[in-house]
Amino acid sequence: MNKVLYLLLLVISISCTGTRQVAEAPVEYEERVLDTMMVVAPKITAPEPDLVPEVYRPSHKRTLDIHHTKLELSFDWEKQHVLGVATLTFDPIFYPIDQAVFDAIGFDIHSVKNNQTGLPLKYQYNGAQITIDLDKTYENGEMAEVVIDYTAKPEENPEGGSAAITSDKGLFFINPLGEDPDKPMQIWTQGETENNSRWFPTVDKPNERTTQEMYLTVQNRFKTLSNGVLESSKDNGDGTRTDYWNMKQPHAPYLFMITVGEFAKVDDQWKDVPLSYYVEQKYEKDASKIFNHTPEMLTFFSDYVGVEYPWDKYAQIVVRDYVSGAMENTTGVIFGDFVQKTERELIDNNNDYIVAHEMFHHWFGDYVTCESWSNLTMNEGFANYSEYLWEEYKRGKEAADHLRSNELRGYLGSAQNQGTHDLIHFEYDDKEEMFDAHSYNKGGLVLHMLRNYVGEEAFRASLKKYLEDNAYTAVEAHDLRLAFEAVTGEDLNWFFNQWYFDKGHPDLEIIHGYTDGSYKLTVNQKQDPSSHRAIFTLPVKVDFYNADGSKTTEKIWVDERQETFEFEMTERPAFVNFDADNVILGTRQEDLSIQESIFQYRNTNSYQDRADAMNALKGYPEAKSVFQEALDDSFYTIRRFAITQINPNNDEMINKIKDMALNDDKSQVRTVALNKLTEVSDPSLANFAEKVIAQERAYPTIAAALNLLYTHNPEKGLELAEGLMNEENYDIVSGLSDIFSTTDDPKYGDYFQSKILGLGGYNSYPVFGSYAAYLQNLSTEDLSGSVDFLADLGKKDKSNFKRFMATSSLNSLSQMFSANMGEDKDESSFKAMEEIQKKIDQAIKEIIEIEKNPQLQMRYKSFSKA
Repeated sequence: MNKVLYLLLLVISISCTGTRQVAEAPVEYEERVLDTMMVVAPKITAPEPDLVPEVYRPSHKRTLDIHHTKLELSFDWEKQHVLGVATLTFDPIFYPIDQAVFDAIGFDIHSVKNNQTGLPLKYQYNGAQITIDLDKTYENGEMAEVVIDYTAKPEENPEGGSAAITSDKGLFFINPLGEDPDKPMQIWTQGETENNSRWFPTVDKPNERTTQEMYLTVQNRFKTLSNGVLESSKDNGDGTRTDYWNMKQPHAPYLFMITVGEFAKVDDQWKDVPLSYYVEQKYEKDASKIFNHTPEMLTFFSDYVGVEYPWDKYAQIVVRDYVSGAMENTTGVIFGDFVQKTERELIDNNNDYIVAHEMFHHWFGDYVTCESWSNLTMNEGFANYSEYLWEEYKRGKEAADHLRSNELRGYLGSAQNQGTHDLIHFEYDDKEEMFDAHSYNKGGLVLHMLRNYVGEEAFRASLKKYLEDNAYTAVEAHDLRLAFEAVTGEDLNWFFNQWYFDKGHPDLEIIHGYTDGSYKLTVNQKQDPSSHRAIFTLPVKVDFYNADGSKTTEKIWVDERQETFEFEMTERPAFVNFDADNVILGTRQEDLSIQESIFQYRNTNSYQDRADAMNALKGYPEAKSVFQEALDDSFYTIRRFAITQINPNNDEMINKIKDMALNDDKSQVRTVALNKLTEVSDPSLANFAEKVIAQERAYPTIAAALNLLYTHNPEKGLELAEGLMNEENYDIVSGLSDIFSTTDDPKYGDYFQSKILGLGGYNSYPVFGSYAAYLQNLSTEDLSGSVDFLADLGKKDKSNFKRFMATSSLNSLSQMFSANMGEDKDESSFKAMEEIQKKIDQAIKEIIEIEKNPQLQMRYKSFSKA
């Protein structure tokens, strides 16, 4: 499943040619000398404190092993029910059994029988699990087979969810009655973590594994998709069809999937493996662009890990109102509709990261699966790191390191705001908590450090051994360690203990000093031992630069709370680059002079070093020439950052930025350049903006040019904006919303409302923000219809996100009215404001009363009128 972001530092081996000195922190102690005598301690009579058992989330205890699952399903769209018959084939794990327990949440159970004899079986059902009394005691290796006839009602179950997976219904009917003409009718599933048992009975745990058959009966106009291969499609003669999907390789129940809907299907091929891309009809011509690197990725990842893609097909499908980013269901990946873009929208905004992430799961997560949610990073850490590996292969190390920088920032932000925990986390309160910046970001960054330490060849050989040794099984982190130890011949407990089985990261203070031919490098580990491991062991590469740009490299081993390393040098280095490979996962405080940071930018050749120098030089007039140089940097994010630091106060700089706005090869840079030009007081820039709009293809850049035009010629900008109101592109809609939000004309209300309804959940975020600002400009008499719109959305929309944003917008309006009520108003104005605020507050109250999602209920408690 997809995901957050950011970390830094580690390196290579252990060798130091300088003299190593360890500086111990002073320790105060008290010494007492006792007379020679017998000391008898008094008996302790105080009551013992209450003892709280230590939390430990073990792997699921398995009593039976499901070998095969056969599901025969049809669907009641009006009631949003699943009509199912499940045939489960299983045997005991070791100990004999005479009962079988399966997860089955919110079912109506119609019958249970023995499939071999056809005789009914007794059972007990508590609404969450069905316990079946078998016809006899079964020994290990002796197969039992039961048939359960049931109706699943996922829509009627209490709903939960998390930040990563916003609903746990398991199976979703979208626009089931076809009442919304702008939304297709669909059925799709989301099984992770343990939600597939809301639509079929199983042992819904990640350490279970079963083959499957899926018979899906649907109306003829719908296409279906499930795991495995479509073996047959039978016309039933009554307007329905039964599709038979066969999955011959075992996988975990949470990876079972189905989708039903009116999709356009585009076929592709990789070696002997059929590929397919399912999108809405209007995106059919763009489908191959949406997933354009799929065949190349399959080749790259197969070659990289040394194990050929292990499944018999690879399908990718886009659905509406998805409750997560994407899901790696084996051979049938589901994506939210944010990936569904036209060819123009894909300019500099491809789907590579999320496509790579879900694809890599087919080795790490599907082929080899975490044995418990505590070990989730054995799935997600690898999937996150695949994004780095692909970016490095496809676009180079600078692009990959830029991605890594974002991953590090995401992790560090999460650690600061939500705290730290062991990467392999056995003490969570709720398994959904595992979908965080530890399992994803930190997990990938730890793998990057491991790769850097053991070397590229050993890393790839170790992954190959790990996959081959553990194929079709559930694993824990020790399995990965053992594979790496077998390949490298090295005990790696030191690495795994601190990064996988302990918490936090190093906060390093680096102190530089040079006297009398000796360079001293002091490394202090400043992290708080209450929330981080007290001492990390860090192999680090250090580069010492001479004034002419040449360098020498030393490798050190940091393994004390405070250490000083001493190196003999005839003159002070121009710059010392600690962690020259930029791999350590942590923070670093280092006082460098402006001259050293300028040297760092001009002489180091990595993206991260140049980016660090840029950040350090921000705001210093002495660095003006460096930012001007950086306008021509080889990597686009540094060019983009340099633009933000330039003061365009002369014709030379204005012309340079205009040239970048027209001609830079990255639309992200062109967009920032146009935004920068809004700071320049030059009416002729309106004509320049029109020139950009006429030739530009990338939508974000067009939106920026429109903003520039509006800034310098509001009348012309508004006219052009109104001419683009039928555009559905997210960036254009966001840009127009920003412009319209500055007006007080009620005619734009319909535009905001239609775009909010038309955009997918998270894509509607900026439009909601602009709409809230726009509403605060309107007169009281123009607000009533907008309040009704937001209230209806907050009560009825299927998207948790949209319901929240609508209610949040109402809350903002209520706060505005509360703040303005004290201002001098005539009686009629005061009364009108009072009435509209009562209407808003009543709407908020009604929304909160009917809201069932526990996450939203919690958020609403902070609202002013909750």
